[in-house]
Amino acid sequence: MDLIPNSIRPQLKANFDDETQDHFPLVKLFCPWGASTWLITAMSEDEELLFGLCDLGMSFPEMGYVSLSELQSLKGPFHLTIERDLHFTAKASLTVYAEAARRAEAIAEDGPSLRAAFEALEARARKGRRTLKARMY
Repeated sequence: MDLIPNSIRPQLKANFDDETQDHFPLVKLFCPWGASTWLITAMSEDEELLFGLCDLGMSFPEMGYVSLSELQSLKGPFHLTIERDLHFTAKASLTVYAEAARRAEAIAEDGPSLRAAFEALEARARKGRRTLKARMY
């Protein structure tokens, strides 16, 4: 399976160059033999680095970079490989997912967790008199 479809590579690359926005994840990757999950929002021009929310299943998900070639080279039991969630549709921007993950100690995708995270970010922004870049559908 192609982890990053050709159809979304241009958008991922555009997101990599635009750090002014809080982008929605475009791809969800997961490890079928473990607890690792990645929500990807951006890809470098050379297509080697991915940026997103990374959760290795150790209770401290974080935003950061991951090597596409390393993900593609991982092999699990019975020759399993990292897979793409074909049914994933982002409900919020990456910052909202990161806040929800911080609270749950794992990537959370359910509506109530994402709404609570968005509201917490909104309250923090109001308190600091900042503009909130985080978004939800």
